[in-house]
Amino acid sequence: MRKVFQEELAQVGEQLVEISQLVSEAIGKATTSLQVADVDLAQDVIAADARIDFLQNSLDERAIDILALQGPVASDLRMLVGSLRMSASLERMGDLARHIAQLARLRFPSTVIPASMTDTFKELAELDQLIAAKLTVLLETRNLEVARDILKANSAINDLHLSVFKAIASPDWQESPATTVDVALASRYFERFADHGVSVAQKVTYLVTGAWPPTGPSLCFLVLFSPETAGGRATLWSGPRRRYLLGTPTSYPGWLRPGWLPQRHPGPGRCRPA
Repeated sequence: MRKVFQEELAQVGEQLVEISQLVSEAIGKATTSLQVADVDLAQDVIAADARIDFLQNSLDERAIDILALQGPVASDLRMLVGSLRMSASLERMGDLARHIAQLARLRFPSTVIPASMTDTFKELAELDQLIAAKLTVLLETRNLEVARDILKANSAINDLHLSVFKAIASPDWQESPATTVDVALASRYFERFADHGVSVAQKVTYLVTGAWPPTGPSLCFLVLFSPETAGGRATLWSGPRRRYLLGTPTSYPGWLRPGWLPQRHPGPGRCRPA
């Protein structure tokens, strides 16, 4: 019975790796379709997402069966519970790759990203693909150096994501409303893809060490729009859970209220003036 149990655990791990490989393939194709307006490639990503969903459901059912029938404890229990949570993150990463592909399909034959933002989104795409590839390696090897590489890449993505929102909120931004929405959504999809990658990396770290990684300082910024331009509405980003409430900046030069700047603060909480 113990041998069968170990084989079942190994199969759960193999399924996680398989899902990760499909996610890596999906984000690679999705970013290419976004950059070159390849509708056929975008459609491939959209259609292939069903396979990721199927494998996630299959893995979850297998893990629940093992929990019910084998009564695992200690590291085996951590492995199964962690697998359930990691499969959900990987499935969401597949969904986000699909969303990127859907943007490319929606705007075909035009490209989604304006020329002024091409380099930024090229870097976002490369970092997301790096995270996806390293996740597969991490799940196969459980090498915590790889997990640290994922965290570093995610930090760079957060900075790029912030730069995108600064650009579209700038008075110099001249793109159409549709393009502005597309850029904001695409940046958000790339950023959330990386966040889910970090979530998987943290769970693998927990499986290896038995300790949850400490939470570092969260990045928080609050940009207030002047009453003349947006009725005092605000843009808020705080910690791992981010919520946006976007005003509509105009050419009015004072739309950004001085004193509200990007800042770091320890732990969760409200944004405060710099």
